Amino acid sequence: MMEYEKEQVVRYGKKLIDRRLTTGSGGNISVYNREKNLVAISPSGLDYYETTPKDIVILDINGNLVEGKHRPSSEAGMHLAFYKNRADVSGIVHTHSKFATAIACMGWELPAVHYLIGMAGHRVKCTGYATYGSDELAKKALKTIGDSNAVLLANHGLIALGEDVDRAFSTAEHLEFVSEVYYLTKTLGTPNILSDENMDEVMKKFGTYRYL
Repeated sequence: MMEYEKEQVVRYGKKLIDRRLTTGSGGNISVYNREKNLVAISPSGLDYYETTPKDIVILDINGNLVEGKHRPSSEAGMHLAFYKNRADVSGIVHTHSKFATAIACMGWELPAVHYLIGMAGHRVKCTGYATYGSDELAKKALKTIGDSNAVLLANHGLIALGEDVDRAFSTAEHLEFVSEVYYLTKTLGTPNILSDENMDEVMKKFGTYRYL
């Protein structure tokens, strides 16, 4: 069941480690098959390099266990909330990447210091703090993200959405770059932030390409 989606979760879990977007078993990944109305999500607490397709948990859209011997990620409720409310989303990547998490720990939004933020929107907002894995966090993330493709979770990390997991991962990776650039420019002085008009033009160009 959902073999392709399971393999995608395993593959991108390893990429989280390889690209230094998390450590240990931090973060999580899911893929939503809208035809089957089923979600493949990473299990809780397993090392990504020890995770196999058999370890991936399958849930229905209401969070009921369909298949799997492990507990699903603690953030399963947040993933499901996005899938229920965003018809354009079929892949989600949650990271604990260093620079995006640093911005989130400041409670700042990530502004358009570099045009690559356009993969998410004009800016990436930050939620108020809520305990990881809680309904409160899921509600805050959903409310804060709006129609953007990413949101910072205060004192926690980043979550990126996409039409598929490839796009979600690419967005998360590019936003870590933008977060690092923002950190560096803040140490140098006052960053030059692109205007909404600048970003409107960028996002129109992005609309003609699947990937950068």
